Amino acid sequence: MATSNWRTGSLRSPTLSYVHHVERFYGLPAFNFPPYADPADLPPADAVAWRLDREPYENEESAEDCWKRFTESVDLAKVRAIIFGQPWYDGDGGLGTDDLVGLAPRLTGLEALFLGDLEDEQAMISTIYLGDLAPVLAAFPGLRELGLRGGDGLDFPVSGHDQLRVLRVESGGLPPDSVERIAAARLPSLERLELWLGDENYGGGVTVEQLAPLFAGEGKPALRHLGLQNSFIQDELAGAVASATVVPQLTSLSLSMGALSDEGAAALLEGQPLTHLQELDLSFHFMSQEMMLRLWTALEPAGVRVDLSVRHQPEPDDWDEDGFYIAASE
Repeated sequence: MATSNWRTGSLRSPTLSYVHHVERFYGLPAFNFPPYADPADLPPADAVAWRLDREPYENEESAEDCWKRFTESVDLAKVRAIIFGQPWYDGDGGLGTDDLVGLAPRLTGLEALFLGDLEDEQAMISTIYLGDLAPVLAAFPGLRELGLRGGDGLDFPVSGHDQLRVLRVESGGLPPDSVERIAAARLPSLERLELWLGDENYGGGVTVEQLAPLFAGEGKPALRHLGLQNSFIQDELAGAVASATVVPQLTSLSLSMGALSDEGAAALLEGQPLTHLQELDLSFHFMSQEMMLRLWTALEPAGVRVDLSVRHQPEPDDWDEDGFYIAASE
């Protein structure tokens, strides 16, 4: 939530976690498809986002049996959104995207898909395997929203998708080549793009140069929200944003969850005007109180909702002399 008070900063909270099960998706409440459910007790197929989630050692029913029941109990033609948890992703012995693609002729109303809905205790966010998404995007031309958690093996087609409106990738280490392909992808209907870039020690490490097509606004003429988050290069990203061609078409911008310091904030203030934005999310940052006041004074009176919450201070130690950290890595 945006804040109208520049002092709403707090020091590091060790209990803060940004990785939770999805509670709402595509405007619908998430509904766990229950074990051995009576079809008569299930909600209407189009009223919920169906979550398929099975802990492999805590359920008598296998993922395969659960999937079979789901396909037989729910009117698939009316399903609008599906959330896949454990073990419903490739690479861990469960069902994979091939099983989903195989049902495309019956899932004619599917508009939203979330892959890898696992929490911290289930898997490291940087290691959740996603694989090649080209078959999924090709099988569902009517897809409007795609949520991904993980990044390992992610291959996003540069050919893109005509109808996708929202793309969100949550990762503790998003592979640079994956980010580069998303940045270059043709997504003419995309309105919201959110990328958690992560830590190079966990597979991340994208450079500003690899994001050049995105900063230039290439292939994404409808983009209105851009989130480049959760990285150690937030200052460099802020410097690129300060002169990026894509910025004037945006209504909101997020550089949250990462190592943004006074250097990056100063670049934002000294670059192109940001007063056309409705919201600027800089939460989880390492800025000084003085810089927070400068941002608030420059942007809030112009009507920009500036989120400066969750302020941290660097914590140098024997392993990291700078002491900066990001919201989600492992």
